[in-house]
Amino acid sequence: MPASRHPTAFITPVVALGVAIAATVFPDLIKAIPGSATVWPIVEFAILGAAVFAAVHHADVVAHRTGEPYGTLVLTIAVMVIEVSLIISIMLAGDGSPTLARDTIFGVIMVVCNGLVGLCIIMGGLKYGEQGFHISGARAYLVVLMPLATMTLILPNYTISAPGAAFNVTQLVFVAVATIVLYGIFLYVQTVRHRDYFLSDDGTTTADEHAHVPSDREVAISVVLLVAALVGVVLLAKHFAETVKLGVAAAGAPIGIIGLLVAMMVLLPESLAALRAAKRNELQKSINLALGSSLATIGLTIPAVCAVAIVLNQPLSLGLETRDIVLMVLTFGVSLVTFGGGRTNILPGVVHLVLFATYVFLIFAP
Repeated sequence: MPASRHPTAFITPVVALGVAIAATVFPDLIKAIPGSATVWPIVEFAILGAAVFAAVHHADVVAHRTGEPYGTLVLTIAVMVIEVSLIISIMLAGDGSPTLARDTIFGVIMVVCNGLVGLCIIMGGLKYGEQGFHISGARAYLVVLMPLATMTLILPNYTISAPGAAFNVTQLVFVAVATIVLYGIFLYVQTVRHRDYFLSDDGTTTADEHAHVPSDREVAISVVLLVAALVGVVLLAKHFAETVKLGVAAAGAPIGIIGLLVAMMVLLPESLAALRAAKRNELQKSINLALGSSLATIGLTIPAVCAVAIVLNQPLSLGLETRDIVLMVLTFGVSLVTFGGGRTNILPGVVHLVLFATYVFLIFAP
């Protein structure tokens, strides 16, 4: 729906940008307000969450005009900008978090490939019995996702040029370039070479053929508001980083929960879109949104995080713990079976949800 039909979608980016600028330019003035130390972080968090939804909404407006699979790419890039800003801000907050990028990327893979995929399959299976999709499209996602995840989250444990589960500068550059190349080739296959792999049987993944098609003016407004919302998110991310670290410490929660929180916050709007598509018997679009999110997380976030780590000389630990490696390998093995037949039912959906529950459980009971 265009911004004009959703007043909050028009107002939220402006408010978010205004609050972000105020928090950046006048921090001392805000601190002087009585009670601001408690109230202001809550206000910023609420506005940040609203800005994330607004950004995805306006990206969706633009995506509706461009059509699939380009529309999915617009949504993915918007989500990637939000995610990178949150990761980098938390990495740099306080004493730094060298494992946050690793935890967030792994969290995205678990949330998407198990939680979101499981829910989409179950929702569609309960309503339609079975749902179909293009095997070639699902395989294209997995054939790039699996080596990228292995190179960035497992390989650092077995290199010897840098201490710990980390790459040295040369290795970071190589991995960053390799991920960009692989993701770039995937985009070429998705949008040009084999575009039909990612379309529904009727040649489209549009949710509603009778939905309002935004005009040029509405698209232009959404582009401006999308930029405003993303700038607001980037500026507010620093304050969000400080708040979430204090909150986790106060609650006595394990530090690994931060990666899950960031992943869930960033993916929530896109996840809702994937669930709605599955409910409308459009599993192909759900797969595009879900697997596309996890692939973009590695293909675009890793190079950005590597660049920041190199430029700012920040420690970056990418290698997963052994238990997480086992869980990720199991996830990819189950995904190959789930997406290997062209049709799904509720059984693989339940399996994926159990794997997601195991991931969350192990955060608190390692």
